[in-house]
Amino acid sequence: MNFTLLKHEVLATVKLFSIILAVLMLYIISTVYMYNPEMNDTLHKLTETMPELMSAFGMNNIGNTLIEFLSTYLYGFLLLVFPLVFIIMLANKLMMGYIDNGSMAYLIATPNTRFKIVFTQAFFLVASIFTLLTVTTLVVVIFSEILFPNELNISAFLILNIGLFFLHFAISGYCFFVSCSSKDLRTSYAYSTGIPILFYLIQALSNMGGSLEKLKYFTIYSLFAPEKLMTQESSSIWMLGALFLIGLLCYMLAIRVFVKRDLYL
Repeated sequence: MNFTLLKHEVLATVKLFSIILAVLMLYIISTVYMYNPEMNDTLHKLTETMPELMSAFGMNNIGNTLIEFLSTYLYGFLLLVFPLVFIIMLANKLMMGYIDNGSMAYLIATPNTRFKIVFTQAFFLVASIFTLLTVTTLVVVIFSEILFPNELNISAFLILNIGLFFLHFAISGYCFFVSCSSKDLRTSYAYSTGIPILFYLIQALSNMGGSLEKLKYFTIYSLFAPEKLMTQESSSIWMLGALFLIGLLCYMLAIRVFVKRDLYL
């Protein structure tokens, strides 16, 4: 890796990382604070007033425990969408941003191979996602233990977040591949934003059930199943494996494409 480039990216991403993390922490702390088993009947009645809308965002099953409550209100929308925004912006900045503004010419002119440059950027993207999700996980655990001691099943919660990381690893791999292979920044943003959002909308429709449930076979988000991860069902293992392979394949293709492509700088 090029550690000079890595250090530069760390400093250049602090602002974006801090904004996304601050928003996540605000909502996470608020959600943990809202947990109250005595209010379950009220929340169930609220769900019954808008069943399809709540199902679309994965909020139809409130559960009776803290981890089920957090799974419903954090892992159906918040921890899927906000990290996605971070991934899209960072993946496009790390590769296509440099290509589009001509800065990539200066990087290639240094005594660094294309492989070293693209591998450094890929490593930084994965490390950034891992750091973001690790911090949010620690925040949830700490505040849960402060407000509701011994209520959170920490081992199951950690497995849930491992699954979340693999999901975002796969999505980031796709976004990085698009950033490495697109002809310009506009095209890169269009595909890296459009496809993941389309997958999420398909997942939301499939959550409504009925004839729409079959749509779950057409979205990557179906490979992230919080209820199966929390109960450690055997099917969750191959789902995580599939997400890992998707992400790994996308990163490998991205690196190969960048190393081989013609750059008109």
